[in-house]
Parts: sequence; C-alpha cells; structure tokens
Amino acid sequence: MLPTCEYAPFEAVQTNVIGAYNIIRAIRENRLDIETVVGISTDKACKPINVMGMTKALQERIFIEANRDLPQTRFICVRYGNVIASRGSIVPLFIEQIRNGGPVTITLPEMTRFLLSLDRAVDTVFAAVRDANRGETYVPQVPSARVVDIAKALMGDREVDIKFIGIRPGEKIHEIMISEEEVYRTIERNGYYVILPILPELRLEKSIKPALSAEYSSQHNNLPIEKIMELLQGASEEIEFFLQSVN
Repeated sequence: MLPTCEYAPFEAVQTNVIGAYNIIRAIRENRLDIETVVGISTDKACKPINVMGMTKALQERIFIEANRDLPQTRFICVRYGNVIASRGSIVPLFIEQIRNGGPVTITLPEMTRFLLSLDRAVDTVFAAVRDANRGETYVPQVPSARVVDIAKALMGDREVDIKFIGIRPGEKIHEIMISEEEVYRTIERNGYYVILPILPELRLEKSIKPALSAEYSSQHNNLPIEKIMELLQGASEEIEFFLQSVN
C-alpha cells in the first residue's frame, strides 16, 4: 500500500481526501441522520513524509473540522500502525520466507515497528465509538520492537539468513503515532492516548495535563526477543488464518 501510493499519488488523494469529503457532503446534502463517523487513520499521518501519510493527515483534519459544519454528527478518528496479520504486514511475509528457507528480507537494521494485534486494532475503534468526544483521535498503547528482533523471534532456533534490501519508497525508519507537537494536547483515557482536536473550539477539556512528555515512537522501549515471541504466540491464530486466506 505504501509504495503504491507513491506511484499513484492522485489515487490516494481521491480515496483519502476527496473520499472523506464526499462522506461529509453526502451527510450534509441529504440531511442524513448519522450519529458517528469514524475515520481510520495511520501512524503515517503523524509527521508525514509519504503520500499515504500526507493524504491520511488531510483526512484526519477534514473529519475533525466537519464537527463544526455538522453538529448533529460526531466525527472522530483512530490512528494506529500496521496490524500484525494484515495484508502487507511483515510478520506473514517473514513466516513465508522462513518456511521457504530464507533469506528473510529486511529494509534496514535500525528499522522499528509497533506490534498491534487485530483484536487491539478493533478494540481501539470500539473504544473510540464508546468514549470519544467530537474531534478526538484515539491511539492504542502498544509495544514496539526492532524489525530484526521480530524476524529472530519468528526464526526461533532455526538458522535463516537475513538480507538487508534498503528502504522502500516513502518508508519511515520508525513509526510515530503522536508527534511532539501533539503531546501538549494528548491525554490518557481508559488505557488509550487521546489526541484532543487541533481546533480549540471543539475541545471539552480546557486545562489538561499531557499524558506524554515526548513523541510516541516505535524507536523507544523496544521489546526483547523473548517478549516478542510471547506476543506473536498470542496472535498465532490471526496469523495462520491470514496465511490460509492468501494461499
């Protein structure tokens, strides 16, 4: 998906930007009785350097601003990284490469990623629908790891070569889900980080204590290999189901 957007940037604009606006326009022009709209964003929208992130960042702002235009509808967002067993996830790719005897292909030795299970992603959406105020963005609190360590955790005792192939078009070395600028309007609520609306007139909290003191990045607090193994074992059914569905 990420390189695809780099090669087809206007398609990304049509989907993430114009598509988001079309939802708002449809509600307005047809006077639809819609209670809540949830925008599914991505860590790439935070300090974006690629087309997918740039268009998702605009999608977030379009939905947040819609709360001013359509007060009868609550527009909220969720923001998270790659889901472990989703299409394009590194985990199913690594498993297939290990099964085939390698090599396991990794972009850079420094690369880190958040580890988000499908259940955790869905729970984040449910939490936002249940608790979010208008214009807020929900972010899950999840562990992170070096991609090299994820590969080693999947290898176990097997000896499989690792090949570094270089960074892909538009790819970040570290995922960032909350920037240092957003920290000052980020609170914690029921186990989630909540980014308050950038438009002050939409904020219910007028005086807050930030939940973070620095950006929320996969670069920090990386799990050791044994903890990664435990986490992946907990998501083994999701991973196996995905592999069966694509084979």
